[in-house]
Amino acid sequence: MEDQRIYAVSEVNQYVKNLIEGQPELSNILIWGELSNYKVYASGHHYFTLKDEGGVLRCVMFKGSAMKLRFRPGDGMKVIASGRISVYPRDGAYQLYCTHLSADGIGDLYVAFEQLKEKLYREGLFDPAHKKPLPLFPKRIAIVTSGSGAAVHDMIRILRRRYPLAKVLLLPVRVQGAEAPAEIVGAIRYANRWKLGDVLITGRGGGSLEDLWAFNDERVARAIYDSEIPVISAVGHEPDVTISDFVADRRASTPSNAAEIAVPDMTELLRGLQNSGNRLVQAELNLLERGNQKLQYLADKRALTDATAVFQDRRQQLDYLQEKMAAAERMQLEQHYRKFGQLTAKLDALSPLQVLGRGYALAQSEDGTVLRSAKQVETGAQIRVRLHEGELHCTVNDKGE
Repeated sequence: MEDQRIYAVSEVNQYVKNLIEGQPELSNILIWGELSNYKVYASGHHYFTLKDEGGVLRCVMFKGSAMKLRFRPGDGMKVIASGRISVYPRDGAYQLYCTHLSADGIGDLYVAFEQLKEKLYREGLFDPAHKKPLPLFPKRIAIVTSGSGAAVHDMIRILRRRYPLAKVLLLPVRVQGAEAPAEIVGAIRYANRWKLGDVLITGRGGGSLEDLWAFNDERVARAIYDSEIPVISAVGHEPDVTISDFVADRRASTPSNAAEIAVPDMTELLRGLQNSGNRLVQAELNLLERGNQKLQYLADKRALTDATAVFQDRRQQLDYLQEKMAAAERMQLEQHYRKFGQLTAKLDALSPLQVLGRGYALAQSEDGTVLRSAKQVETGAQIRVRLHEGELHCTVNDKGE
C-alpha cells in the first residue's frame, strides 16, 4: 500500500482520455440515436444528447463542423452522428465530438429543403397575392444563369425565334457550388438596381439535387421575393422542384419553357393581326353592303320618286281625320240628345203641372209662397189658386182645421 501511486483527478481523466483515444474503433465511429436537449450557443458550437431506449450520450459539434450542416437539427429527430469518442478532462465525462450529422432514413438535403420550405411558407414568401404579373410584350429580358451551359443557348435561341423585338441581356453567374448563391443574389439585385429588364429569368439545366442546390438557398429565395422585376424560375427538368420555384412569380418546367413563357410568339401575333385585319375588312364590307341596301331602299321610296306623293298622302290623311272627327261629333250630339230627352221625361214626370192636370190646384200667397197649411194666411187675405188651365184670385172668408 505504501508503494501504490496516488493520482490526481486530472491525471486520471487524462489517462482515461488517452486510453479511449487509443482505440481505433472509437476514433471514427457512427452512432444512431434521437436528438435531445439540442442547443446552439453564441460561440456557434452545438451541444446535444443522443439517446435510445437504453442510454444517453453527450455530444458536441464545434462551429466549423456545424457550419457544414445542410439542415437544422432539432429535438426528437432521428440522426446518424459521426465523429470520435473522447473525454473532456475537466468534467471527467466522455462524449462524442461530432463532425457530421445526417437525418436517418432521408438525406440531409431533403430535410434542409423541407425545413426551408416550411419556414418561408410561414413567412408568406409563397403567397400568390405577392406574385407579379408578367408583361405581355417585354422590351428587355434579363437572364441570370451560367454563360456556358446549354440552357442559356436554348433560351436565347427560343427568344430570338419567338420575339426578336425584345433585347436579351445575360448576367452570367455560377449555378453550382458554394459561391453560386451569392453570385445569383448579386445578379438579381444588380438587375433590379439598374432596371435591366422587364422580366427576369433565373435557373439552370437539369442535374442532381446537389447540383440544383443553389436554387434552394434561402438567400436566393429572398432575393427573388424582393425583386421588383417579375421573376421566372427555370431550374432543371419538369420533375425538379426548388425553393426558387415556389417564390418566383412564375415557374417554368424547363429553361426552354421559361423562354416560351416570357415572350409571345411573333408568328402567332402576326397571324392574329392578319386575322384581325381580315375581320376588320369584312366588317367594313358588311357595313358598306348594309349601307347600299338602305340607300336602295330609300331610293325606291315614293317620297323620292314622286315629289307630290307626300302632299297627296297627307291630304288624304287629313280628309280621313276630318271625316272621323265629324262622325265623332255626330255621335256625341246624338248621345247628348238621348240624354236630354231622358232628363226631360224625368223632369216632366215630377212637374206640378202634371199634378194639376189630374184635377188638383196649387194655392199661393200674394208673394208666390206655396200654401201648405191654413195657418199660413189670415181671414180676408188675398191668395191665388192655380188650376190646370188658368188661375183664380180669391179672398179668404173663413178658415177651418
